[in-house]
Amino acid sequence: MKFLQDYPREIKVFLIASLVNATGSALMWPLVTMYVFEELGRSMQEAGIVIAIQSLGGIAGQLLGGSLYHKLGVKRLIVGALAMNALALFALPVSSSNWYLFMVVMGLVGLFNSMAQPAIQAFVGFRFSERRGELFNIIYVANNIGVALGTILSGFLADISYMLSFVMNGLTSAIFAVFFLIYLRTITSAPVQEHMPNRARTREQSGWRLAGNARLYLYMSLGTMFLLIGNSVWNTGVSPFIISEGWSKSLYSFLWTLNGILIFAAQPLVSLIKRWFAGTSTSQMTASAVFYLSGYAVILLMPSYTGMVLAMTLATLGEMLISPATPAFIADAAGRNAPFYMGLSGGIGAAGRVIGPALMGGLFDRGGLAPTGWLACAMAVLAVGFFIIHAYANRSARNPVQNAV
Repeated sequence: MKFLQDYPREIKVFLIASLVNATGSALMWPLVTMYVFEELGRSMQEAGIVIAIQSLGGIAGQLLGGSLYHKLGVKRLIVGALAMNALALFALPVSSSNWYLFMVVMGLVGLFNSMAQPAIQAFVGFRFSERRGELFNIIYVANNIGVALGTILSGFLADISYMLSFVMNGLTSAIFAVFFLIYLRTITSAPVQEHMPNRARTREQSGWRLAGNARLYLYMSLGTMFLLIGNSVWNTGVSPFIISEGWSKSLYSFLWTLNGILIFAAQPLVSLIKRWFAGTSTSQMTASAVFYLSGYAVILLMPSYTGMVLAMTLATLGEMLISPATPAFIADAAGRNAPFYMGLSGGIGAAGRVIGPALMGGLFDRGGLAPTGWLACAMAVLAVGFFIIHAYANRSARNPVQNAV
């Protein structure tokens, strides 16, 4: 990572806005399970259903965001999605009095929040193509500094009011929408418009045809999906375990605060890992799954708070490897079709957030933390396998999409 002063003012402003938005998001998402379990008095399986509904909305949002990028234009898509996400978050305090309405609103939160993600990733990849690899990483770091700040506050806000967390998240999403509205008006339109296809080109490369190039996205997406199934152990395994043990909710918030701090502080260590044995984006994905597997194994073998801290450290190293690697791989390999593939791969991967909470919640209700740890380990093993297949399938294809179409 270079020092922040090496970047132009435009990127610095974008990073600050991303940090603010991530801080607001972190005020809510670690606490949803606790809110459903403790405040609404529902079972962990029902809490898992709520997370699954939110994740289903997220899948739809990823697919729509990638498909609509060139059709709606970057400004209407990003600003509209963020504004609607803010409205859905503001509706949560009202909807919580009705269980079914609450689930619907949570689905809308997942939909609109995820709709903006592939569009923002693709916009960054297009506008800053010469430095997009390092920019994906620095944006990821900035977002997680926001996560650290948000989770520091989330436990304390939960003791005051869960709804305060929801409203603050909506406020930051609204601020992010206003930022993009102003930002996209002030920049020159050329870097965005040069990637807009003409109608004939759009008809030639339909979504079905692009989706046929499975080696670009499918194995990578399935590996991500299995990792996300396993990663549900934090919300529907570790979280209720902490509550059932009578520990303070702030201890759970600290785990995610640790996650955010490490993402910033452990960058030199991750740089060494990349230099020693994970120099390509495909090898970084495989190494990521190995670190996740190690973290899940620690949860299984050391069901104590010390073990959870160690597990979070290992899982965070895995997260630091994979999060910038997947969009960077697609941006490099897919060219102008990157928004479609980012949305498609994101949607497939997000299926793990649907499957994971329901499975983990049911297992925790029946057997506590141990069976959730076993499931997480099994999912990480599958992820390692699919990332190896992805690396093998793309070993000689410098640009698979252009070669295919």
